[in-house]
Amino acid sequence: MTDKPIVLLFIKAPIKGRVKSRLAAAVGDEAALELYKNFALDVIGASCASGYPFRICFYPPDAEEVIATWLVGHPSAPQVGSDLGERMELALKKIFSEGFTSALLVGSDIPDISPAVLHEALEALKKSDAVIGPSADGGYYLIGFNRSSFLPRVFRGISWSTETVFRDTMDILQGSSLRVHLVSRMKDVDTLADLKAFFERNRISGPDESRTMAYLMKNADRLFH
Repeated sequence: MTDKPIVLLFIKAPIKGRVKSRLAAAVGDEAALELYKNFALDVIGASCASGYPFRICFYPPDAEEVIATWLVGHPSAPQVGSDLGERMELALKKIFSEGFTSALLVGSDIPDISPAVLHEALEALKKSDAVIGPSADGGYYLIGFNRSSFLPRVFRGISWSTETVFRDTMDILQGSSLRVHLVSRMKDVDTLADLKAFFERNRISGPDESRTMAYLMKNADRLFH
C-alpha cells in the first residue's frame, strides 16, 4: 500500500487550436498554445516544489507520445471518461485503489498557484473530509478527498464550465455532511482580461521562477496592445 498523499494534475495535451479557446480568440492559436504550456509548467513547478508526489493526468488519452516528449521524466496517465466529471471521478478511484491515503486534483488554469496552497490543502485533509479551492469564475481549481471520505457523486450531474459549478459542488458536499475545508479563492486565466489581470498582479512581486511571467514580460506589448 502507498500510505501517503498525492497531487493529480489535470492537463491537456499542448495541441495548437485545442487549448485555451477563449484566450486564442484574442491572441491567436500560437500565443494561446505557448501560454498554456507555461501555465501547465508553472503548476507542475509548484507541485515539484511542494514536495508531494504528483502524477500528470492528461487529455485526450491518445496524447501519450505528445506528453512524454513534452514532459520528459514526469509520471503520467491518461484521463478516461466521457466528460470532465467522470474523468475526475475515475482518476481518484484509481489512485485510491493504489493505496494513496489522500489525493488532490488540481487544474492547469491557475499559473500563480503556490506550493503553500497545495500544502495547506493536503494538510487540511488530516482533519477534514474534503478540500476545495473556489475560482473567480464560479468553478473550482482544486478538489481533494481522503480515501475514506471520497464522494464519487460530487462529480455527477454538474453543469461543467458554468458559474454554478462551485456552488452546486458545495451543495453536494455539505448535503453529505462532510467536513469541508476551503482554501483561498483564486483567479483562473481563461480570457485576455484574465491574462492582463494576472500580469498586473504578478509583475511587481510575482515569483521570479514563473515561466508565464517570463513569457509575458517578453511579449506584453504584442499581446496587450
